[in-house]
Amino acid sequence: MSQKKIKKILVTGTAGFLGSHLAEHLAKLGHTVVGIDNMIGGYEDNIPKNIKHFKIDCCDYEKINEIMKDVEIVYHCAATAHEGLSVFSPFEITKNNYLASVSIFSAAVNNKVKRIIFCSSMARYGGQKYPFDESMKPDPVDPYAISKVAAEKVLINLCELNKIEWVIAVPHNIIGPRQKYDDPFRNVVSIMINRMLQGKAPIIYGDGKQTRCFSYIDDCLSCLIPMMDQQNLNKEIINIGPDEEFVSINKVAEICSNITGVNLKPIYKKDRPQEVKHAVCSANKARALLNYKTKTSLLEGIKRTFDYIKTRGTKPFDYNIKIEINNELTPDTWKNKEI
Repeated sequence: MSQKKIKKILVTGTAGFLGSHLAEHLAKLGHTVVGIDNMIGGYEDNIPKNIKHFKIDCCDYEKINEIMKDVEIVYHCAATAHEGLSVFSPFEITKNNYLASVSIFSAAVNNKVKRIIFCSSMARYGGQKYPFDESMKPDPVDPYAISKVAAEKVLINLCELNKIEWVIAVPHNIIGPRQKYDDPFRNVVSIMINRMLQGKAPIIYGDGKQTRCFSYIDDCLSCLIPMMDQQNLNKEIINIGPDEEFVSINKVAEICSNITGVNLKPIYKKDRPQEVKHAVCSANKARALLNYKTKTSLLEGIKRTFDYIKTRGTKPFDYNIKIEINNELTPDTWKNKEI
């Protein structure tokens, strides 16, 4: 882990899940951390007390440009990470991912930061043969994935032209405390736990045989932190997360049932359009460059997520993103607010 003193680091999405943990950790290492969040997709009590926080939308370029003064390192974590919903709300998802990213990158370049670390998504790989590795050409299959890949291309274009260092991190399916669990459109583990603690059965789209890997937040941070100044990471795209333990959504529901003590059969709904069936990333590059090791098992990660939600208390689901395309393909659970 880097011990180099950085004058100022900007982290986006500091009321969210990943951004709040990252900012808090960087500040504990002695760095000056500035955080921004529009407060749409996070919780106010997620914001670390040891950072300077601004309630600003990433698309507000003028304010971002002002805050970026003297910043040396930028971690862009903020996103409307709603892959499934992006099929039905492409404008909102694209605006909050692509345009917001371009705003952050432009302000960073204008202020001559040293390095930008962009948190992309495993959605960049689409439905290619798994496990996905970084040598694969991106093949996005939905508007969310397209917005992430487009943002990657702008980042590289701007940084190469202006001689600014860049790293693209590809975390996947992160779980743990502070994750938003009242969002009906994303975070399958948290949705299941929130429903089960209210005595409701988990909802599964399709047959539940889709496979995923889940990364605990601390394991993700162990890779993100050194990305700020480890020199051999410049111009690298790196998957972050385990590849040893990939499980079906059916298995995830079973684990959540065992942990919560709520034994209700899942409710199966029709497949969501454009959902990738098997999404697993190779961690070989992270092992080679970052000495990555999975320290928290899936079972332990889900237990800690459960403890957080149980302690904080269940919540009704918040349908705060409008569905733009409402037709026969739109999941009934979203149209009728059934989650």
